[in-house]
Amino acid sequence: MIIRFNMASIGKCSSIYWTTSPEFDFPEPSSGKLGLCKSFGFSISGTHVKTSFVAPLRAIEASRTSQLNGKAENIQRAGCDSNQVLPTNDCNVKGVHQMSTIGNSSNIVWHKCSVEKCDREELLQQRGCVIWVTGLSGSGKSTLACALSRGLHARGKLTYILDGDNLRHGLNRDLSFRAEDRAENIRRTGEVAKLFADAGVICIASLISPYRKDRDACRSLLAEGDFIEVFMDVPLHVCEARDPKGLYKLARAGKIKGFTGIDDPYEPPLTSEIVLRQNQGLCDSPDDLADIVISYLDKKGYLKA
Repeated sequence: MIIRFNMASIGKCSSIYWTTSPEFDFPEPSSGKLGLCKSFGFSISGTHVKTSFVAPLRAIEASRTSQLNGKAENIQRAGCDSNQVLPTNDCNVKGVHQMSTIGNSSNIVWHKCSVEKCDREELLQQRGCVIWVTGLSGSGKSTLACALSRGLHARGKLTYILDGDNLRHGLNRDLSFRAEDRAENIRRTGEVAKLFADAGVICIASLISPYRKDRDACRSLLAEGDFIEVFMDVPLHVCEARDPKGLYKLARAGKIKGFTGIDDPYEPPLTSEIVLRQNQGLCDSPDDLADIVISYLDKKGYLKA
């Protein structure tokens, strides 16, 4: 299968690509049927309706975690995780609003809504989480993310991919690849991923994210267990031999500075939930690798409310 990549320069970002479903470093999946969604029927007021599985998603209104000194803390909501009764009007709840100063924002108040994460998870029949895929360029992160999204979609689960290059076409287009901008790139992605997880979506973040401290900071945004780190443990020489976007060649020629693995370090995870390695020099198919992650999600209860 031949994939053509178009190099782009967006804002301060250069040598980035829009990723769809490039399977440049793995064999083609054995089955072309993965990702199809079966139809099912249901009744409304006695009328039988046949439709595709599309779970409705409500607006992202609130979070069951609060930020305190940079750490995520669980909040028990009345009527959701306890036997308390919800107030009839959550806009007139008795109590004093607490003003906060977060970063450069002062005099801000967290507005809590009666529809929370557990309600959205019940609606979607899944648990929101973040699957953070990290590894060198060319290790197969985007390929795995697409195969994983396709596999979960086939099981009727709602996912969304936050791909590093794709985000630099919009949200992070003002960031370069300097160390401080790379840190901000990961911070923004982590905050967006947290919102998707709070919406009950299984969010797949696919970024090199070379520094442990930045990945750990994203982990701290979510409740324990909701951040699942997947390390694509592929050696540099293998990634460079693949070089699907031609970036290693440019870095070796000195045309790209600060390229991870060449003149900028990659800090491999020490305690990833999932590590995907090459098997004796051979590559498993993207679907095989995705099945490993899906099995983990199933075992941990993320594929049901």
